Order: sequence, then structure tokens, then C-alpha cells
Amino acid sequence: MARTTLSMHHIARIEGHGNVHVSIEDGKVRDVQMNIVEPARLFESMVVGRSYDKISYIASRICGICSSSHVVTDLLAIEDAFGVEVSDRTRMLRELLVYGSYLQNHASHLFVFAAPDFAGEESLFPLAVTEPELFKGGLAIKALGNELCTKVGGRSIHPITAVVGGFTHEMSSSEYIEMADKLRDMRPFAENVVDVFAAFPVPDIATKGDFLALHEKGHYAVVSGRPCFVKDGLEFDRAQYRDYIEEYQVAHSAAYFSRRRDTQETFAASALARVNASWNELTREARLAAAKAGLRPPSLNPYSNNVAQAVELVDVCVRCEAMLRELAEGEGSSKPVEFQPKAGRGVGMTEAPRGTLVHDVEFDEAGRVVHANIITPTVHNLSDTEHNIFQVAELLANQGADGAVIRLEVEKLVRAYDPCLSCSVH
Repeated sequence: MARTTLSMHHIARIEGHGNVHVSIEDGKVRDVQMNIVEPARLFESMVVGRSYDKISYIASRICGICSSSHVVTDLLAIEDAFGVEVSDRTRMLRELLVYGSYLQNHASHLFVFAAPDFAGEESLFPLAVTEPELFKGGLAIKALGNELCTKVGGRSIHPITAVVGGFTHEMSSSEYIEMADKLRDMRPFAENVVDVFAAFPVPDIATKGDFLALHEKGHYAVVSGRPCFVKDGLEFDRAQYRDYIEEYQVAHSAAYFSRRRDTQETFAASALARVNASWNELTREARLAAAKAGLRPPSLNPYSNNVAQAVELVDVCVRCEAMLRELAEGEGSSKPVEFQPKAGRGVGMTEAPRGTLVHDVEFDEAGRVVHANIITPTVHNLSDTEHNIFQVAELLANQGADGAVIRLEVEKLVRAYDPCLSCSVH
């Protein structure tokens, strides 16, 4: 009886620390474990007793790249609890802030974490010699994301201008136009990135899990819309997310896992989930780039999340250029609206770069937090990742691949999910 145990300790080029263990016996995978070894971060406890106007700044520290998403999601939860309605201009600025983090995150993931796998390198730095245009372009997209977040949010991480009801500051009309021009000029490179990542060979697998993303007809939903499971099109109210999403614990992980409550099915929240859920809402340029690369819904190969992130880079360039030019005309106001704190519960959901993010906050009559729950995209994805590691490891084992080949493909699959393991622990 041939037995192989592959233990991958501290998988490189992901955010945080985690291990993967795969047990194979006579060509059959017997067990897969995603072992998240990060300590508890306690952010939900930190905000208890704090005033509503402090908690978004605390929540942003959950993640250095997704900080904009945590701020916006917290603000949505607060406004939901207090019954605050914001202006269309405020909504647009919040989208820009989240899209800035898409540029930051997708550039970091695609060029720093994922690309070395396909180039046969251990890090990004050899690509500066072998692929200088890709290297420089990737860093330029990251820098553009930093600049967009700074212009809208006041700094590149942990934004400070976004507050309950609006924004405390906006850039000038000329700065809006300047940023729009930069995004326009970046689009050709982003379109090339889609082709580059679509050309990389990956194992031919199809997830048996579902996908979760916000959906809004006629609009690519990142700060609005209703959560939707893609397979059966089931949409539900944000406040009822616990009726549809079940968090659960496993003995081998410090992070919760999650699954569909009704079917007990795994699901993924990601760029690929958004493309599958909102294909018709992508910009024309992004759909063309995706179709040219062979990415069409339903796209079920989890490795394709890399290509989906590249498609979103194209979408961000086109969509944000248009929003910036509209904002430059100066119509409407983003100044914070008046409101009164009150007792209640609010739920905010956004599409963070890595997937659907949930903030659930309850307040007392003075606007102090009495309870909070946060579910990050990686929590949604961990169970799905395990199931698809099982699939790819068994596929390669049946093809006679040795341990080194299986190990590399498993690590590439884990990286394709773009996990943030530090964010995943409660």
C-alpha cells in the first residue's frame, strides 16, 4: 500500500501563515487540511463599548490592503442601524475607494504572489530581468491604486475622509481629471495582463462548490446590491445572512470555515464569483478582454480567479475613469448628512478585493457597540479551498505525478484563492 503525506508549512506568497496537509493512499486522496495557525485578532471584541464614530478606524486595521473595504462596510452597517441615507456622490466616492483597493490588491496578488509560480521563479524579483515590462507595469498598477485611495480616502491605507453619512474632503476638479487620464492610460496594459494570465497552463478542474457575490441588475455591485448564490440565483437580504451562510469550526484551524446553510455546500467569494454573478454588468471592454481570454460564465475552474482579477483591472480602469470625469463636474454633495445615533442592529456588505465582506454591528441608544460580527472573504473560501485541493491532488496522483509536482500545483491553487489568513481569524 503506497502512502504519501505532503505537508506544506507556511505556504509562501500569501498573506498570513497557514499550512496544508494532503494524505494520499494508492492514488486516492484520503484527507486534506487547511491549517490556519494565526492567533485570534479579537477585532470584534475591541469595538465593543466604543462609539460608532471610532469603530471604522479600528476595523480598517484588520487588513492593510482591504482597509478601504472594511471602512466602507462598517459605515454601511452603522448607517443601516441608524437609518442614514447618503447621497449618490457619496456612494460613487465609496466605490472609487473600494476600486482603489482592487488595484492595490490585484496587482500585489497577480504580480508578486501568483506570477512567479508560472514563470518558474520563487519571487517577483527575477521578473525584473526576464519580464521587465510586466514587472514595471505591475508596480505601476499598485502605485495607481495607492494614489487613488490617497486622493479619495486621505491616505493609501486606513482611509480617514470616509465617515458616517459622507466624506470630510474631496479632491479638486483638476485632480479628478488627472486621475481619470492615468486610468485611461493604464487600460492597454491591464488588457495585456488578462492575456498573459489566461495563457498560463493550469490543471483542468471544475469546482463542485457554489459562488457568492453581491448582485445588482445594471450595476457591477461592490458597495450595493444583494448577496446572491450563483448556481441557483438565490438572492437574500443582507440582514438575513445568517439564514444562508453558516460559519463553523474545525479542529485543525484557528479560523472559522463557512458553507451554505441550506445545502451544506461549499462556496467561493472572489473576483471569479463576481464575474460569474455579474457578467452582464461588466464594462464592455472588460467583457471583451475576458471573452478573448476564454473566461465566460459559468467559469468553474478555481485557478481562473487569477484571470478574473486581471479582467477586473480592465473594468476598474474603464469604470473609474468615467466616475472620475463625472465627479469632476462637481454635481451633488458628499458632505456628511445629519443623523442621530440610536439603538439598533445594522449589517453592511461589500465586495472587498478578495470577495464578499460582512460587518454585523449592534448599538445601544448612545451609539456604542454592544456586539459585532465580521466575516471576511477568506472565511467563506477555506472550505471550498480544501475541497478543490482534494480534487487537484487526486487528479495529479492518478496521472502519476510525483510529490513535488502535486505540492506545486496545490500551492498555486491556494494562491489562486488570494487568501488573507490573518484576516480570517476572529
